[in-house]
This record gives sequence, structure tokens and C-alpha cells, in this order.
Amino acid sequence: MALQVTPVRSHADLKEFIELPYRLHAGTQWIPPLKLERYAFMSRTLNPFFKHGDAAYFVARRDGRVVGRITAQYDRNFDEFHGTRWGFFGFLEFEDDQAIVDALFAAAEAWLRKQNRDRMMGPYDFMINEECGLLIEGYEYAPQIKQPWHPPYYRERVEAAGGFIKAMDVFHWHLNMADRETKLLPILEELAVSSKEKHGITIEKMSFWRLGRDLKEFKKVYNAAWSKNWGFQPYDDHDIADLAITYRLVFDKKFFMLARNEEGEVIAAALTIPDINQVLKKMKGKLLPFGWYHYLRRKSTIDSARVGFLGVLPDYQHTGIAAALYIENYDMCKVSTVKGGEPGWILETNTSMNRGVEAMGGHIIKRCRIYERLLEEGAEPSAPPETVRRYKPKPVSQ
Repeated sequence: MALQVTPVRSHADLKEFIELPYRLHAGTQWIPPLKLERYAFMSRTLNPFFKHGDAAYFVARRDGRVVGRITAQYDRNFDEFHGTRWGFFGFLEFEDDQAIVDALFAAAEAWLRKQNRDRMMGPYDFMINEECGLLIEGYEYAPQIKQPWHPPYYRERVEAAGGFIKAMDVFHWHLNMADRETKLLPILEELAVSSKEKHGITIEKMSFWRLGRDLKEFKKVYNAAWSKNWGFQPYDDHDIADLAITYRLVFDKKFFMLARNEEGEVIAAALTIPDINQVLKKMKGKLLPFGWYHYLRRKSTIDSARVGFLGVLPDYQHTGIAAALYIENYDMCKVSTVKGGEPGWILETNTSMNRGVEAMGGHIIKRCRIYERLLEEGAEPSAPPETVRRYKPKPVSQ
């Protein structure tokens, strides 16, 4: 049967592009996002990514039936920050057929070569700050907000496509946040007390009505604290404005935090996002006829959270404020329906962060992998050298 990969050119093409995973993953752990949100996210007008990047969408058809999809993209903000010409692929979905995967990658690679990109990294849903990585462990668990889910054959097909190497693994941990007394190491309590008594640091909560302003403060911390991480993607004001719109839909004041020094300057931030995926599972991708009802009752449904961002400005990383923010999360769980969380994604090379989560009683339940294929002779792999220490998780039984 004939296989053809073509760019998405019409609304009908986009509809088929968006609807493919709803068909492929029905009855699995995959959580269907709201289709309305997916249309907005893929919109070149509404998604702030297109203020600083460009992308092409492709669908694979066999005898007129959509059997796969992929995007190819690049980001000018990323290139400017890192001095690179990296290209990316994302939104990868396909039926279990190697010919489909090979054809999708060929289309994405051809487009990236025309854009003078020297490699193809992914999968990223446009940016590393969105869903990223291919799930390679933890298929039995449902994804939390902004986490990917893929069936096991995806890894087999991607690695069989040829030319791809591992660039980085990222971890997602599980924490029982309702049990502070037995899970936290005593040193964390000591560091938290020191941050206040010795360094004069205080924690405050963000405001729903001033969330845009507060997230601009978060942006300053994020862009400084994460800037040396592998694959770092800086936020700009367009990204933060869009993030404010999204996070207002799931906002819980107890878990959106800023930390200030004695002069009142923001020096750290922590965002723990209630897992709206627990609600989306009931909504089944639709607001009507009853999806809105489940959304309005979300606070009685959600008992887990995505511990997504915790950062401290470099000059204050010795003060113990990170421990204080961790403990504040635990304390808020005592007065919330949220009793568990998943810190992630955390790079396998981020030994200090991984050890910190382990010190709180966490264990790794999901692992995602980012791949790269070099497109230009002389291009060097982005993966850290083998001499860079990678975190080795302990067995859960320990």
C-alpha cells in the first residue's frame, strides 16, 4: 500500500494531525488533552513559540488514511543563547510500522537541512519546556500534566530508524508528600531553619490576580538558575504571558511560591502544579456535554501534583532555601487534597537535584530519553561526555 508524507496545509490536515493520538492510544494510560487546547497550541497565531521560532507539520498517509505525524522546528532564542544551529522534531505519533517512522524522520530531516540546521533533536513539543522526551520506562503509569506517554514500540522503532544516539535521559520521581515526618532527612529541616534565621529569607505565595507579574519574577530565577543545564531553553516575556494564562486554569495559591531576601528581592521560586490530567481523564478531550462539570469539581478530584520547577539564584544556593521550599510543599499537603507528587523532569546529570529528591523519600518511576541525529559533517554530539557523572538510581526496595 502506498505511503506518503505531506506537509499540513489545510484545516482538514490539521484536524487529522491533532486527532491521530486519540485513535492510536485509546484505552491506554495516555490522557487525552482538550482538543480545543490542542488547536490553540498548534496555532501559529496563538502559540508564543512562533514569536521566536518556526516549524513545519507533516502527516503520513497510507491509501489516504493518516498513520503517523511529526513536526520539525527550530528556535531563534535557543540559537542566540547557545550559539547553535540545532533543529528539533516533536509531536511524534505513528502506527507500529518501521516504514512510517523512517518516512516521517526523512521529511523532518529534509526540512531542517533546508533551514541550515546541523542536527535533529527530540522529541520536543516545540520546546524542551513543554512535553519532551520519549518514554522508555514507566509505561504502566499515567502521565501527569506536561508529561509524555508512549507505548513501548515507539522506542524500538525510533532506535531502529538509524542515525540516532542518546543525548540525555530525564527522570520523573514519585513522592509521598503526606508523610513528612518519616520521609524527610533531618538535615533538610536544619537547612530550612538556617535559611530564615541566618540568611533572613522568607517565603511568600503568588497571587492569582498578579500571576503574570509573579511569573516574571519566576522567569528571572529560572533563566539564571537553569542556564547552565544541558539543553536549557530561556523563557521570554511572550512565553511567560502564555504560561500565566495556562496556570490560572490550575492555580492553587498554596503551591506557587517565591522566596525573598532581606532586601525584598526574589531569589528563589517553586511551582508545584496540581495534576489537571486527573480531571482531563474524566473529560475525555471534550468540554461538552459534561467535561465542564468535571473541571469545576477539579479540587475534589486532584490528589497529586507535578513538582515541576524549583530554582535558586546562584548566589543563594548555599542558604538552604531550596530545603525550605521543599518543606513548605510538604506542609501545604497537610491542608490540601494533594498528597503525592512527581518531581520532574530532572536531568540524569543533575546529581544534586536527584539526591535531594531521594533524600525526601522519592523513587524514580518514569524515564524519558532525548535523541539526536547529526545532519552535518563535523557536528559534535551534544551529549555530555561519559566522564560527566550520571545519577544511578537505587532500587525502589531500598
